[in-house]
Amino acid sequence: MCRIIDGFPNGTRTLDKVFAAASVYYNYSGTQQCFDFASDSLGFSGWDWQACTEMVEPLSCSNESMFPPYAFDYKQREADCKDQFGVQPRPHWITTEFGGYKIEKVLKRFGSNIIFSNGMRDPWSQGGVLKNISSSIVALVTEKGAHVLDLYEAMKNDPKWLIEQREKEIEIIKNWINQYYI
Repeated sequence: MCRIIDGFPNGTRTLDKVFAAASVYYNYSGTQQCFDFASDSLGFSGWDWQACTEMVEPLSCSNESMFPPYAFDYKQREADCKDQFGVQPRPHWITTEFGGYKIEKVLKRFGSNIIFSNGMRDPWSQGGVLKNISSSIVALVTEKGAHVLDLYEAMKNDPKWLIEQREKEIEIIKNWINQYYI
């Protein structure tokens, strides 16, 4: 997103830059004039559930951001999760379940049949697994991809690289299934 913003010539309106950066996630096809956040077509409610049960991220925002500043408040998160889903957050679940340090070593010992799909336009990609760990723990990296883009429903105007990414994922999964039944 930052590369997109930085790629505009001097004098470009800030709103045009922000729209182009947000389009990486919300408008990867380039066909939308507006973003419809009310429909939840991007699956935000699913993330809310996961953020309460598996991926409790204590994120805050300073006053040096374009967003309003806020400090993470675990008690408030706990109350929100109970109100919205009736669940108690498990802030250490992800590290207890999968390990939090030396993820390559942990996965090499205990993991199999995992595809880490990474789009380098995803701001989270720098924390992703960007190289294969074993023959069955595979990293698929694309320069053009954005966050979980390959998991969205296929559309007629999907770019060729996205179609190829999904086909590769399907091929890998089919091979795992075939190996299981041998």
